[in-house]
Amino acid sequence: MSTAILTGAPVPGSSLEDDLRSLGFDVQAAADVTEAAELLAAAPADARVALVDPRFVGHVHALRLGLTDPRFTAVTVPGALTAQPEARAALVQALRSTAAAVGAGVPVGRAGGADTVPVTDRTVPGRIAVALEAEGTAVQRPELGSLVAAVPADQAARATAQSAVAAVDDEAVRLRSAVKARDGFFTTFFISPYSRYIARWCARRGLTPNQVTTASLLTALIAAGCAATGSRGGYIAAGLLLLFSFVLDCTDGQLARYSLQYSTMGAWLDATFDRAKEYAYYAGLALGAARNGDDVWALALGAMVLQTCRHVVDFSFNEANHDAVANSSPTAALSDKLDSVGWTVWLRRMIVLPIGERWAMIAVLTAVTTPRIVFYALLIGCAVAACYTTAGRLLRSLTRKAQRTDRAAGALADLADSGPLAQFVAARGPRIGSGWAAPAAALVGALALVAAALTQPFGSRQMIVAAVFYAVCSGVAVARPLKGALDWLVPPIFRAAEYCTILALAARSDVDQALPAAFGLISAIAYHHYDTVYRIRGGTGAPPQWLVRTIGGHEGRTLVVAVLAAVFTQHSGFTVALTALAVVVALVVLVESIRFWVSSGAPAVHDEGEPA
Repeated sequence: MSTAILTGAPVPGSSLEDDLRSLGFDVQAAADVTEAAELLAAAPADARVALVDPRFVGHVHALRLGLTDPRFTAVTVPGALTAQPEARAALVQALRSTAAAVGAGVPVGRAGGADTVPVTDRTVPGRIAVALEAEGTAVQRPELGSLVAAVPADQAARATAQSAVAAVDDEAVRLRSAVKARDGFFTTFFISPYSRYIARWCARRGLTPNQVTTASLLTALIAAGCAATGSRGGYIAAGLLLLFSFVLDCTDGQLARYSLQYSTMGAWLDATFDRAKEYAYYAGLALGAARNGDDVWALALGAMVLQTCRHVVDFSFNEANHDAVANSSPTAALSDKLDSVGWTVWLRRMIVLPIGERWAMIAVLTAVTTPRIVFYALLIGCAVAACYTTAGRLLRSLTRKAQRTDRAAGALADLADSGPLAQFVAARGPRIGSGWAAPAAALVGALALVAAALTQPFGSRQMIVAAVFYAVCSGVAVARPLKGALDWLVPPIFRAAEYCTILALAARSDVDQALPAAFGLISAIAYHHYDTVYRIRGGTGAPPQWLVRTIGGHEGRTLVVAVLAAVFTQHSGFTVALTALAVVVALVVLVESIRFWVSSGAPAVHDEGEPA
């Protein structure tokens, strides 16, 4: 159980102790700094500990934000400080420093000796926060907005603070803050106005975000099953269930923010289940269409490829510019100016077809049209969105003057997913010094590969030669650190080349069930690429190199598929081989991913970025 130590005698009539207990803390009171240090030493080493000034006056939610957020090692609000077990040693040292400054035996509830503290919070917790930062421990200070967190020095100030607390409904603030500050139009106006109350209902009944996330996945899988029936009633049910799945998908994040239940498992589930739900639904639509004699597997696979490549463009651009210095662009300035005009903000968010708008479109069209029309609309919408976002990123990259860091280059190299063949060429092959050499080499290899897949006879040796040429070009592209203005294009080019080649070979094979097998293979590969993205976002780096080598890297997998096409020309063995490859990749990737995300070393994060 977490421990909260009051750094002085409790104030008569204060509800502070009850508030701390309601947040799950075992409350203990210290008479002075020396006793506070003793209580800190006696607190369980594997649990969170908090130091709170007994004069604290504020909202319970301010304390919740300051003392219970699991994402940060140390957090402080005026008059209160918390530290996770990994910061315990630093906290003990900071408390000793504070004890020396205040003077052992001096009641710590008083502000004596505060003139030397260069901060507004001159309480003991505030002083310790400064000491922690001086010793190299990052201390998070959450934005409280209208919430009150104060340590009044006298009775008049205390009465003023209590009046300020009474004037603000912290439950209303808590509900508002449960919703993402930046979200899509459909989510903002059609989902969040009521899903936040569903989140509160779940919190009051002890449900966790992970349980809601799992319920959302199960609902989407049932929706996919309804779509697979191929009946009009099944399509209507599928559309309704998909919308309900999205409501739950919004609710899980809002529940996490409402109750601050961020976790390593939650990060993994939230990051991957959205893709699993959407792509499983694509498969359900394709199965339903097949029941009615309409083969749309190529369209389903094309939609998945386009959507995944869109995401890779976003991820690569953001990672390349995450910590760029001297970053300026007229295009970015124009974008900021447009954001000051209300209607343009929503229009631009809708153009990119975020998950809310996309799922709403899919659900409605499923209910009233056919799977083929759903995929046509999806491909057109995603293509427009991809052109809009990619063009904007290209303009920003060409007009800005920025120096990319080693971290950004490393992230792009990880996103490239280069296997043993490309790594060998990168180490032994030529290194072209031109600023645009990396994307140019990647593009030349990708165009040659996809052109061969589209034009050469299925199973021909020319396809194998093109795959080898692609591997060489891939190695040349990553031979130097990816710090050029357009080097963020390298991972998206690799993704498009690999996915489109598998799609083209399966579509042109005329082998029964080759396209569904290719759908499964690309799903497994795409999971690996999404897993890489979210590991990098969590600050833990990419998957281990042994995993990348085991599954061949993008160029190795492409070469394997080309060889399989040559070996099993006009033979059902091609389907079996693709299925076997999909199973192997999925098993290796999933086992390692699950091991990582449920381990204690994985980060407690929650995605607050752009809607996917």
